[in-house]
Amino acid sequence: MTPINIEDLRQLAKKRLPKMVFDNIDGAAHDELTMRANRVDFERIRFRQRVLVDVSKLEIETELFGEKFAMPLVLTPLGMQGVIAREGELQAARAAERCGIRLCLSTVSTCSVEQVQAAVPAARPIWFQLYMSQDKGFMKALLERAQAVGCRVLVFTVDGASRGQRERDLHNGFTVPPRVTPSFVLDVLTHPRWAADVLLGPRLSMRNIDPSGRQSVMKAGKVMGGLVNPANDWRDLDWVRGIWKGPIVVKGVLDPEDARLALAHGAEGISVSNHGGRKLDGAPSAISALPAIVDAVGDRATVLMDGGVRRGHDIVKALALGAKACLIGRAFAYGLGASGQTGVEQAIRILEGELREAMMLLGCTSVKKLDRSWLLPS
Repeated sequence: MTPINIEDLRQLAKKRLPKMVFDNIDGAAHDELTMRANRVDFERIRFRQRVLVDVSKLEIETELFGEKFAMPLVLTPLGMQGVIAREGELQAARAAERCGIRLCLSTVSTCSVEQVQAAVPAARPIWFQLYMSQDKGFMKALLERAQAVGCRVLVFTVDGASRGQRERDLHNGFTVPPRVTPSFVLDVLTHPRWAADVLLGPRLSMRNIDPSGRQSVMKAGKVMGGLVNPANDWRDLDWVRGIWKGPIVVKGVLDPEDARLALAHGAEGISVSNHGGRKLDGAPSAISALPAIVDAVGDRATVLMDGGVRRGHDIVKALALGAKACLIGRAFAYGLGASGQTGVEQAIRILEGELREAMMLLGCTSVKKLDRSWLLPS
């Protein structure tokens, strides 16, 4: 089947991946209310369509923090992509580069920041994402590594006071360490293509945490416990600001007051995000929280959003509500799970095509012209 939308990629990934891996991508916290709200609230937004407009020339290119993007899209930091496909972060970074956008690399990636940056041209540096560890010496060294290879933009994730109970993972035994049961083993054995790709490939490890790669991903994964730090506060952003020389985007903001505080503590960007519904179940959808945060920060910050983007039309809606770009997670993870780099490229191209189509039918010739006037009152 040739995928024509993100749901097609989702179905292909579901067939190729063991249930435990697919559910880790597809699932969210507790009853998954917030994850569903991310989609439902997008679907409620209606366009104000104009006709007889010359849309033969469209401008979808954008600029973020002084860097050119072919479209207003970033691949969000997604941990442990090597469990989805062999050296998943390398494949995703190459796909993003081919499409003229960027990957943001997770702290808990299976490929190191050095490996991933080396996979793309130095002139188009990847972004880097930071979880705040209790070990500041380790974090300082990691930030210095990211800067040394040319990363300019740091995405600082701040909604990590608790991991969030992802009940699909618990049922499947997809924990650190994994709970090995007969069903777990059968799940792996009945997905030979995935097993040959991932389990027979390079040793899985978290190379930002263990650059040598000698530790298994599950052993290195124990460090993840230290990345869930209930003691974090705004002083940690001050500490990061003192080390990082480029723009900082604070990710995980849903309240306007927190957006203002992020700017006061040195951030240049805000990512309106509920972690894809994987943290606090019952939090508002990202798209519903976006307008108030845009109003709170005005033109003092670059506002991004992620959560629930499955169509190019969703990107148009987010831009009309004030975002400068969207980050996607599950949408490209489904592509990675379906067919590696090819699938990630397909996901990006599908969204690009839908974005162009939506703008043509909307009667809008440039993403720079999108504002709330293109939406009907709710």
